[in-house]
Amino acid sequence: MKAVVFGYHNVGVRCLEVLLAQRIEVPLVVTHEDNPNESIWFESLADRAALYDIPVIKPEDPNVPEVVERIAALQPDFIFSFYYRQMLKASLLDIPKLGAYNMHGSLLPKYRGRVPVNWAIIHGEEETGATLHKMTEKPDNGDIVDQTPVPILPNDTAFEVFSKVTCAAEFTLMRALPKLVSKTAMFTKQDLSIGGYFKGRRPEDGRINWQHCARDIHNLVRAVAPPYPGAHSEIRGVSMKIDRTLVEHRTPKFGKPTLYIENGRCYAECGQGVLRLVSFELDGEKANALSLPGKFGSDIISLS
Repeated sequence: MKAVVFGYHNVGVRCLEVLLAQRIEVPLVVTHEDNPNESIWFESLADRAALYDIPVIKPEDPNVPEVVERIAALQPDFIFSFYYRQMLKASLLDIPKLGAYNMHGSLLPKYRGRVPVNWAIIHGEEETGATLHKMTEKPDNGDIVDQTPVPILPNDTAFEVFSKVTCAAEFTLMRALPKLVSKTAMFTKQDLSIGGYFKGRRPEDGRINWQHCARDIHNLVRAVAPPYPGAHSEIRGVSMKIDRTLVEHRTPKFGKPTLYIENGRCYAECGQGVLRLVSFELDGEKANALSLPGKFGSDIISLS
Protein backbone atom coordinates (compact mmCIF):
# COMPACT_ATOMS: atom_id res chain seq x y z
CA MET A 1 0.00 0.00 0.00
CA LYS A 2 1.20 3.52 -0.85
CA ALA A 3 0.14 6.87 0.58
CA VAL A 4 1.11 10.39 -0.40
CA VAL A 5 1.18 12.61 2.69
CA PHE A 6 0.25 16.27 2.74
CA GLY A 7 1.18 17.56 6.17
CA TYR A 8 2.73 20.00 8.59
CA HIS A 9 3.19 20.54 12.32
CA ASN A 10 3.43 17.87 15.05
CA VAL A 11 0.34 16.03 13.84
CA GLY A 12 2.01 15.63 10.45
CA VAL A 13 5.16 14.21 12.06
CA ARG A 14 3.37 11.76 14.36
CA CYS A 15 0.91 10.54 11.73
CA LEU A 16 3.74 9.95 9.25
CA GLU A 17 5.34 7.76 11.91
CA VAL A 18 2.07 5.81 12.25
CA LEU A 19 1.94 5.14 8.50
CA LEU A 20 5.52 3.89 8.46
CA ALA A 21 4.93 1.74 11.55
CA GLN A 22 1.99 0.14 9.75
CA ARG A 23 4.22 -0.60 6.74
CA ILE A 24 2.55 1.91 4.44
CA GLU A 25 4.97 3.07 1.75
CA VAL A 26 5.19 6.87 1.55
CA PRO A 27 6.77 7.84 -1.79
CA LEU A 28 6.23 11.60 -1.35
CA VAL A 29 5.58 14.18 1.38
CA VAL A 30 4.05 17.53 0.48
CA THR A 31 4.53 20.25 3.09
CA HIS A 32 5.03 24.01 3.55
CA GLU A 33 7.91 26.41 3.73
CA ASP A 34 8.03 27.81 7.27
CA ASN A 35 6.70 31.35 7.52
CA PRO A 36 9.53 33.61 8.79
CA ASN A 37 6.93 35.75 10.59
CA GLU A 38 5.59 32.76 12.54
CA SER A 39 7.01 31.33 15.75
CA ILE A 40 8.03 27.79 14.74
CA TRP A 41 7.68 25.85 17.99
CA PHE A 42 6.59 22.57 16.40
CA GLU A 43 8.48 19.75 14.73
CA SER A 44 9.40 19.76 11.04
CA LEU A 45 7.67 17.20 8.84
CA ALA A 46 10.25 17.87 6.12
CA ASP A 47 13.07 16.95 8.52
CA ARG A 48 11.28 13.80 9.66
CA ALA A 49 10.68 12.72 6.04
CA ALA A 50 14.35 13.35 5.24
CA LEU A 51 15.30 11.00 8.08
CA TYR A 52 13.59 8.21 6.13
CA ASP A 53 14.84 9.38 2.68
CA ILE A 54 11.30 10.28 1.63
CA PRO A 55 11.20 12.93 -1.14
CA VAL A 56 9.68 16.25 -0.05
CA ILE A 57 8.15 19.06 -2.08
CA LYS A 58 6.86 22.44 -0.86
CA PRO A 59 4.66 23.92 -3.59
CA GLU A 60 2.93 27.26 -3.06
CA ASP A 61 -0.15 25.70 -4.64
CA PRO A 62 -0.52 21.91 -4.42
CA ASN A 63 -3.26 21.88 -7.06
CA VAL A 64 -1.12 23.02 -10.01
CA PRO A 65 -0.89 20.52 -12.93
CA GLU A 66 2.76 19.58 -12.36
CA VAL A 67 2.08 18.53 -8.75
CA VAL A 68 -1.12 16.70 -9.70
CA GLU A 69 0.70 14.84 -12.48
CA ARG A 70 3.59 13.87 -10.20
CA ILE A 71 1.24 12.42 -7.60
CA ALA A 72 -0.91 10.66 -10.19
CA ALA A 73 2.21 8.99 -11.58
CA LEU A 74 2.90 7.49 -8.15
CA GLN A 75 -0.48 5.68 -8.25
CA PRO A 76 -1.07 5.99 -4.49
CA ASP A 77 -3.71 3.95 -2.69
CA PHE A 78 -4.31 6.84 -0.28
CA ILE A 79 -3.81 10.54 0.11
CA PHE A 80 -3.65 11.74 3.73
CA SER A 81 -3.74 15.32 4.92
CA PHE A 82 -2.30 15.83 8.40
CA TYR A 83 -2.60 19.50 9.35
CA TYR A 84 -1.77 20.62 5.81
CA ARG A 85 -2.89 24.24 5.51
CA GLN A 86 -4.26 24.35 1.97
CA MET A 87 -7.36 22.83 0.43
CA LEU A 88 -6.95 20.00 -2.07
CA LYS A 89 -9.12 20.13 -5.16
CA ALA A 90 -10.89 17.27 -6.95
CA SER A 91 -7.97 16.81 -9.35
CA LEU A 92 -5.94 15.53 -6.36
CA LEU A 93 -8.71 13.96 -4.30
CA ASP A 94 -9.76 11.72 -7.21
CA ILE A 95 -6.29 10.18 -7.64
CA PRO A 96 -5.97 7.61 -4.80
CA LYS A 97 -7.59 4.22 -5.34
CA LEU A 98 -8.82 3.90 -1.73
CA GLY A 99 -9.61 7.53 -0.99
CA ALA A 100 -8.31 10.77 0.46
CA TYR A 101 -8.55 11.42 4.21
CA ASN A 102 -7.91 14.33 6.54
CA MET A 103 -7.04 14.43 10.25
CA HIS A 104 -8.84 17.32 11.95
CA GLY A 105 -8.21 18.61 15.47
CA SER A 106 -11.73 18.54 16.86
CA LEU A 107 -14.61 16.16 17.39
CA LEU A 108 -16.35 16.80 14.09
CA PRO A 109 -18.83 18.14 13.22
CA LYS A 110 -17.94 20.63 15.97
CA TYR A 111 -15.31 23.26 15.23
CA ARG A 112 -14.90 22.79 11.51
CA GLY A 113 -12.37 25.12 9.91
CA ARG A 114 -9.31 26.85 11.33
CA VAL A 115 -7.51 26.59 14.71
CA PRO A 116 -10.13 24.31 16.30
CA VAL A 117 -8.21 23.76 19.54
CA ASN A 118 -7.96 27.47 20.24
CA TRP A 119 -11.64 28.06 19.49
CA ALA A 120 -12.73 25.15 21.69
CA ILE A 121 -10.84 26.65 24.67
CA ILE A 122 -12.18 30.14 24.02
CA HIS A 123 -15.70 28.73 24.17
CA GLY A 124 -15.03 26.90 27.43
CA GLU A 125 -15.37 23.38 26.03
CA GLU A 126 -14.49 20.51 28.35
CA GLU A 127 -13.62 18.07 25.56
CA THR A 128 -12.17 18.03 22.08
CA GLY A 129 -10.23 15.43 20.08
CA ALA A 130 -9.05 14.29 16.67
CA THR A 131 -11.19 13.10 13.77
CA LEU A 132 -10.19 11.22 10.63
CA HIS A 133 -12.64 11.86 7.81
CA LYS A 134 -13.03 11.61 4.06
CA MET A 135 -11.81 14.66 2.20
CA THR A 136 -14.06 16.65 -0.09
CA GLU A 137 -13.55 20.03 -1.71
CA LYS A 138 -15.43 21.63 1.18
CA PRO A 139 -13.34 21.65 4.39
CA ASP A 140 -14.04 19.20 7.20
CA ASN A 141 -17.45 17.98 5.99
CA GLY A 142 -16.68 14.46 4.73
CA ASP A 143 -17.85 11.22 6.32
CA ILE A 144 -16.13 10.33 9.59
CA VAL A 145 -13.90 7.25 9.75
CA ASP A 146 -12.94 7.44 13.43
CA GLN A 147 -12.32 9.94 16.22
CA THR A 148 -10.74 10.04 19.66
CA PRO A 149 -11.80 12.45 22.45
CA VAL A 150 -9.49 14.14 24.95
CA PRO A 151 -10.39 16.27 28.01
CA ILE A 152 -9.84 20.00 28.27
CA LEU A 153 -9.15 20.78 31.92
CA PRO A 154 -10.15 24.20 33.32
CA ASN A 155 -6.61 25.61 33.30
CA ASP A 156 -5.18 23.82 30.25
CA THR A 157 -3.48 26.06 27.69
CA ALA A 158 -3.85 25.56 23.95
CA PHE A 159 -0.33 24.13 23.84
CA GLU A 160 -1.23 21.52 26.43
CA VAL A 161 -4.48 20.62 24.68
CA PHE A 162 -2.77 20.47 21.29
CA SER A 163 -0.31 17.93 22.71
CA LYS A 164 -3.28 15.77 23.75
CA VAL A 165 -4.89 16.17 20.32
CA THR A 166 -1.63 15.07 18.68
CA CYS A 167 -1.74 11.84 20.70
CA ALA A 168 -5.43 11.45 19.85
CA ALA A 169 -4.54 11.73 16.15
CA GLU A 170 -2.03 8.88 16.55
CA PHE A 171 -4.58 6.65 18.27
CA THR A 172 -7.23 7.45 15.68
CA LEU A 173 -5.00 6.68 12.71
CA MET A 174 -3.61 3.51 14.32
CA ARG A 175 -7.15 2.17 14.80
CA ALA A 176 -8.52 3.26 11.44
CA LEU A 177 -5.66 2.38 9.11
CA PRO A 178 -6.01 -1.43 9.11
CA LYS A 179 -9.72 -1.05 8.34
CA LEU A 180 -9.03 1.37 5.50
CA VAL A 181 -6.43 -1.00 4.05
CA SER A 182 -8.77 -4.00 4.30
CA LYS A 183 -11.74 -1.95 3.00
CA THR A 184 -13.77 -2.78 6.12
CA ALA A 185 -13.94 0.74 7.56
CA MET A 186 -17.37 2.02 8.56
CA PHE A 187 -18.23 5.62 7.72
CA THR A 188 -20.52 8.01 9.59
CA LYS A 189 -22.12 10.91 7.79
CA GLN A 190 -21.69 14.21 9.61
CA ASP A 191 -24.70 16.11 10.88
CA LEU A 192 -23.66 19.52 9.58
CA SER A 193 -26.46 21.23 11.48
CA ILE A 194 -24.27 20.73 14.58
CA GLY A 195 -21.28 22.96 15.19
CA GLY A 196 -20.06 25.35 12.51
CA TYR A 197 -17.08 26.79 10.67
CA PHE A 198 -14.50 28.96 12.40
CA LYS A 199 -11.94 31.27 10.83
CA GLY A 200 -8.27 31.68 11.63
CA ARG A 201 -7.16 34.02 14.40
CA ARG A 202 -4.78 37.00 14.34
CA PRO A 203 -2.63 38.40 17.18
CA GLU A 204 -4.97 41.39 17.50
CA ASP A 205 -7.83 38.99 18.32
CA GLY A 206 -6.11 38.42 21.67
CA ARG A 207 -6.99 41.88 22.98
CA ILE A 208 -8.68 41.66 26.39
CA ASN A 209 -11.96 43.37 27.13
CA TRP A 210 -11.91 43.79 30.91
CA GLN A 211 -15.68 44.30 30.96
CA HIS A 212 -16.08 40.60 30.16
CA CYS A 213 -16.43 38.04 32.95
CA ALA A 214 -13.34 36.53 34.56
CA ARG A 215 -14.01 33.05 33.15
CA ASP A 216 -14.23 34.32 29.55
CA ILE A 217 -11.02 36.32 29.89
CA HIS A 218 -9.31 33.30 31.47
CA ASN A 219 -10.40 31.16 28.51
CA LEU A 220 -8.99 33.72 26.06
CA VAL A 221 -5.68 33.88 27.93
CA ARG A 222 -5.14 30.13 27.93
CA ALA A 223 -6.32 29.79 24.32
CA VAL A 224 -3.61 32.15 23.05
CA ALA A 225 -0.90 31.60 25.71
CA PRO A 226 2.69 30.97 24.48
CA PRO A 227 3.79 29.69 22.08
CA TYR A 228 0.81 31.51 20.56
CA PRO A 229 0.92 35.35 20.45
CA GLY A 230 -0.77 35.86 23.84
CA ALA A 231 -3.62 37.89 25.33
CA HIS A 232 -2.86 41.57 25.68
CA SER A 233 -4.05 44.90 26.99
CA GLU A 234 -2.81 48.45 27.36
CA ILE A 235 -2.72 50.09 30.79
CA ARG A 236 -1.93 53.81 30.93
CA GLY A 237 0.03 53.54 27.71
CA VAL A 238 1.98 50.48 28.86
CA SER A 239 1.51 47.25 26.88
CA MET A 240 0.65 44.23 29.01
CA LYS A 241 0.78 40.63 27.76
CA ILE A 242 -0.77 38.04 30.04
CA ASP A 243 0.45 34.45 29.72
CA ARG A 244 -1.36 32.67 32.55
CA THR A 245 -4.29 33.37 34.84
CA LEU A 246 -6.42 31.62 37.44
CA VAL A 247 -10.07 32.31 38.22
CA GLU A 248 -10.35 33.34 41.87
CA HIS A 249 -13.37 32.66 44.05
CA ARG A 250 -13.22 35.95 45.91
CA THR A 251 -15.60 38.84 46.42
CA PRO A 252 -15.05 41.81 44.06
CA LYS A 253 -13.86 44.94 45.90
CA PHE A 254 -14.15 47.83 43.46
CA GLY A 255 -17.28 47.30 41.35
CA LYS A 256 -15.40 48.01 38.12
CA PRO A 257 -12.41 46.57 36.20
CA THR A 258 -9.38 47.18 38.39
CA LEU A 259 -5.85 45.81 38.66
CA TYR A 260 -4.59 45.55 42.23
CA ILE A 261 -2.00 43.93 44.50
CA GLU A 262 -2.83 41.97 47.62
CA ASN A 263 -0.47 39.82 49.70
CA GLY A 264 2.21 39.99 47.02
CA ARG A 265 -0.10 38.76 44.24
CA CYS A 266 -1.62 40.57 41.28
CA TYR A 267 -5.38 40.43 40.72
CA ALA A 268 -7.73 41.81 38.08
CA GLU A 269 -11.33 42.52 38.95
CA CYS A 270 -13.28 42.04 35.73
CA GLY A 271 -16.79 42.91 34.58
CA GLN A 272 -17.82 39.95 36.69
CA GLY A 273 -15.46 37.95 38.90
CA VAL A 274 -11.75 38.17 39.72
CA LEU A 275 -8.63 36.77 38.03
CA ARG A 276 -5.19 36.20 39.49
CA LEU A 277 -2.51 37.21 36.99
CA VAL A 278 0.06 34.45 37.42
CA SER A 279 2.45 35.37 34.61
CA PHE A 280 2.61 38.58 32.59
CA GLU A 281 4.86 41.06 30.80
CA LEU A 282 4.97 44.87 30.80
CA ASP A 283 6.39 46.53 27.67
CA GLY A 284 7.85 43.19 26.60
CA GLU A 285 9.66 42.40 29.86
CA LYS A 286 8.72 39.81 32.48
CA ALA A 287 7.00 41.45 35.44
CA ASN A 288 5.29 40.57 38.72
CA ALA A 289 3.16 42.19 41.41
CA LEU A 290 6.18 44.08 42.76
CA SER A 291 6.67 45.71 39.34
CA LEU A 292 3.31 47.50 39.30
CA PRO A 293 3.78 50.31 41.85
CA GLY A 294 7.06 51.31 40.22
CA LYS A 295 5.50 51.26 36.77
CA PHE A 296 2.19 52.94 37.58
CA GLY A 297 2.84 54.79 40.84
CA SER A 298 0.13 52.82 42.63
CA ASP A 299 -0.90 49.30 43.53
CA ILE A 300 -4.51 49.97 42.44
CA ILE A 301 -4.99 50.71 38.71
CA SER A 302 -8.24 51.19 36.81
CA LEU A 303 -8.66 49.02 33.71
CA SER A 304 -10.44 50.35 30.64
